[in-house]
Amino acid sequence: MSGSLTAPPPERGLFCNRTLNMRAIKAIGYDMDYTLIHYRVEAWEQRAYEHMRQRLESLGWPVGHLRFDPQLSMRGLIIDTEKGNLLKANRFGFVKKALHGTHAMDFDAQRREYARTIVDLAEPRWVFLNTLFSLSEGCIYAQLVDLLDAGRLPGPMGYGDLYEHVRRSLDATHMEGALKAEIVGDPERYVLSEPETALALVDQKNAGKKLLLITNSEWAYTLPMMHAAFDPYLTGGMTWRELFDVVIVSARKPEFFTTRANLFEVVTTPGQEGLLRPHRGPLKPGVPYFGGSASEVEHSLGMSGDEILYVGDHMFGDVHVTKNVLRWRTALVLRELEDEVRAITAFRTTEALLAERMVDKERLEAEACQVRLELQRNKQGYGPRTEQPEELLHARLAELQLQLRTLDTERSPLARAASELSNPIWGVLTRAGNDKSHLARQVERYADIYTSRVSNFLYATPFVYLRSPRGSLPHDPSLPGGTPVFPPASAGEGESSGP
Repeated sequence: MSGSLTAPPPERGLFCNRTLNMRAIKAIGYDMDYTLIHYRVEAWEQRAYEHMRQRLESLGWPVGHLRFDPQLSMRGLIIDTEKGNLLKANRFGFVKKALHGTHAMDFDAQRREYARTIVDLAEPRWVFLNTLFSLSEGCIYAQLVDLLDAGRLPGPMGYGDLYEHVRRSLDATHMEGALKAEIVGDPERYVLSEPETALALVDQKNAGKKLLLITNSEWAYTLPMMHAAFDPYLTGGMTWRELFDVVIVSARKPEFFTTRANLFEVVTTPGQEGLLRPHRGPLKPGVPYFGGSASEVEHSLGMSGDEILYVGDHMFGDVHVTKNVLRWRTALVLRELEDEVRAITAFRTTEALLAERMVDKERLEAEACQVRLELQRNKQGYGPRTEQPEELLHARLAELQLQLRTLDTERSPLARAASELSNPIWGVLTRAGNDKSHLARQVERYADIYTSRVSNFLYATPFVYLRSPRGSLPHDPSLPGGTPVFPPASAGEGESSGP
């Protein structure tokens, strides 16, 4: 990407929840996995799934026949560990879609289970699938619920116990070296090449911003992965080690942002590579560190709060805590957003047709309600009453009801297609029914901006002033098509660089 700036494709935009002046940002911190480095999701999660399955099979569980289904799980879903269900909730915590194991719950069953339940992620019952690394976890849990219900797993065991087995298997898969050794040994199979990310970061560095790498991955994995992802695309002999002013591995996020821990230098001299040496004092450029805390980073840089932007893919570990505790500015990376935006764009013609049918439905429903009210008043003998004979009112009501049934027959396949965009089971990431999903609410609350990949910063430059759109409310006056009557705030009105 060179020459004059061009508008990004719709799916490559920087989407702004809270106004962010990049000129006021003095340091930008990055997570590594699924932020600076993007994996081929199905390939990675397939292998993670297979490693978990092997571990469970070694315990004598009959799981050898199970296969990874990438459509069964997605980021933003919630596991109900009490009932063995996989859920999609809206922004208020009301369950809009549920699977028990791998089987969709019908409306009545879902209503019985969740009509009086509001999902509160602070309760241990609920497990929020925060990242793309969660896809294998959600998939195998749903499949194991089926086996548990069929009495094929060792017991006694409840749905919560089952989840603990899955969690331990997933943690062991990520912590032990076999899977990561496969990734390092064959990066082309698992890693998506992204040359533009290097240029975006070089732009930021040359604009005077300090660049920080803060990752939970260990040094032995970070070193080869960052080398493969960045060094081929950096010019003038620069390496990724010179690109970043601060490098911290094994950071233990989210605790990195909330607690203090010992800080160690990672020895990089030949023969001692990876050994740890206790460190005190300011952070030194070019030296990788192990552990430590965000407060040490702030102290060493002489910066804090809204002078620092942190970019990551984990809703809780990267964005929620960073915003809540440190008041750093935050950016969330949602790679799935690209497929979602493309799917929504391709669906626009059908969506417009569906919207027309909904307008017709609302008009017919409004008239039917009015006719029912007139019949009620005539029967009870109160209030203003129509002079139309009752038989004509009944005939008109029957006609309206027939028109509504016919309209629903036309509308249903359109609505079903809308609900299956991106994923035939769960639909789009950011919607739950006609409302925002629980994930979308988390994004809205904790991410100042969100985007599909770091290289999207290239479209905006390091000096951009990102302005959030004016928020809308149901009572706001609007023109046809939903355009607000009032003009947007003028440039600079009510803007600040703070959170």
